[in-house]
Amino acid sequence: MKLVVVGGVAGGASAAARVRRLDAKAEIVMFEKGEHVSFSNCCLPYHLSETVENSESLVLMNPTKFKKSHNIIARTNSEVIAINRDRKTVTVKDLVNQETYEESYDKLVLATGANPILPKNITGIDKEHVFTLRNVTDVRMIKDYVDQEGIDNIAVIGGGFIGVEVAENLKKAGKHVSLIEGAEQIMAPFDYDMVQILHKEMLDNGVALEVNTTLKAIEDDSITVVKNGVEKSIKADVVIMAIGVMPETTLAKQANLAIGETKGIKVNQHYQTSDPDIYAVGDAVEIFNALTHKVGRLALAGPAQRQAHAAADHMYGIPHNNKGFIGSSCIRLFNQNAATTGLSEKSAKANGYSYDSVLIFPTDKVGLMPGSNYMAFKLIFEVPTGRILGAQAIGKGNVDKRIDVIATMITMHGTLEDLKELELCYSPVFGTAKDVVNMAAFVGLNVLYGRMKQVHVNEVRGLVESKAYIVDVREEKEFANGHLNGAYNIPLSQLEERMHEIPKDVPVYLHCRSSQRSYYAICRLQGNGYHNVTNISGSYLGISLYEYFNDVIENRTPILDKYNFK
Repeated sequence: MKLVVVGGVAGGASAAARVRRLDAKAEIVMFEKGEHVSFSNCCLPYHLSETVENSESLVLMNPTKFKKSHNIIARTNSEVIAINRDRKTVTVKDLVNQETYEESYDKLVLATGANPILPKNITGIDKEHVFTLRNVTDVRMIKDYVDQEGIDNIAVIGGGFIGVEVAENLKKAGKHVSLIEGAEQIMAPFDYDMVQILHKEMLDNGVALEVNTTLKAIEDDSITVVKNGVEKSIKADVVIMAIGVMPETTLAKQANLAIGETKGIKVNQHYQTSDPDIYAVGDAVEIFNALTHKVGRLALAGPAQRQAHAAADHMYGIPHNNKGFIGSSCIRLFNQNAATTGLSEKSAKANGYSYDSVLIFPTDKVGLMPGSNYMAFKLIFEVPTGRILGAQAIGKGNVDKRIDVIATMITMHGTLEDLKELELCYSPVFGTAKDVVNMAAFVGLNVLYGRMKQVHVNEVRGLVESKAYIVDVREEKEFANGHLNGAYNIPLSQLEERMHEIPKDVPVYLHCRSSQRSYYAICRLQGNGYHNVTNISGSYLGISLYEYFNDVIENRTPILDKYNFK
């Protein structure tokens, strides 16, 4: 068999390597339009801060190594400009000598990736100091430019994974960085209540964050943005566009291959296109979402490699059980780690799920251990089944470990009951005896089975403004260091003797630092005939983080007398 692969990064290189493992005699030719194959796409932003010091180390393999190690012919600077399905060839343009030729194939894999979006209606979008980041060549150009004397102010447009990582690394490189995001938040896979932690982390580390803000024009040393109909000028010696990507489907369209409803290449469960001899994988394809039961796109390296593996297997009659994707990802932002999997609350709502969520702030390891910190953990589950739909975690500890557990539970169709009983490793230096994920399951079951009523952090402002009866059960010193306006302080340690102060004829909302002590208080109140008590999910930490960004950036009237994030 002769395999031709278009695209030499995650998906393409994986497909070629898998075919070689399956067939020692196959002829494999891989074409890459750029000057490098098999580079570490996800590590590119970290060269800007010299976390990855040498750009050469971003290149994992070169054509010589591919040939010697795997007997794969890899041709760089070679653009496939046409697929000739009638004679099973591709037309290739050598970008060095500008010559074209045809290469035959028995099977063809398209791993053409995605292209950064560059809106044509933005004045100055084609200026020389405007960059995108897709490959090693791009990151070298950016670094060479920003390292010039006098280049101090950087505007990053877009708050997704690439934009956030670029902003972080340029800030670490000593630049003045502005991050411009058109939506109300950065990092769209996270819910608004969770992402406030990342917003605060940006601000705490000196990144000028502008949300609900769109780019209008790019000048030589500044940009013009619009927020709430008002124009504003921001200094910018360099502009990096990271507002999203679109699948590269030019070849597929020219070859009359089917394109899906999300504008990615349409493939079946084996990643075959509408031509059974042509496969497509990676950022360019449209795939099945296991939770929404709809098609979607996923620009992540891990899924691209698994798709490539499955496509190669199918060429040799090896079965593949395509379960679709759930969307698991993680990121580090300065001192905070963040991870997410499955559906967010907003996506569960958009897809018609009956759901609820819990937000907890447990410690990531035993509190006596050095380096113990709180971890914000949000768990989304279906009502009334308790099936786990998604989770998000942010903290200084091992959030990826917790989200990997939830990703496994989702894949195995796990429920809150399953998660409650899940036996995990324990040592004080790694976690707690009842791990973060087990704790979330217990809280979720209390809500699901009606043992506890709750309100979410986004509802607290309305409670304060309506002068609802709110009881803070933290100790007096904690209360003095910051509290909700109008809240009554009845510490848990004084609850027995002061219970009579809490009314039974109006709704009462309780909170503490992380919702644990307030839950204990609710249990004791319910045992004493109170049926009007509700826990505030996330409690003081969640409220503080949620409201901080609104107060500082959006200039809303504060509902806390002062902030304390400890």
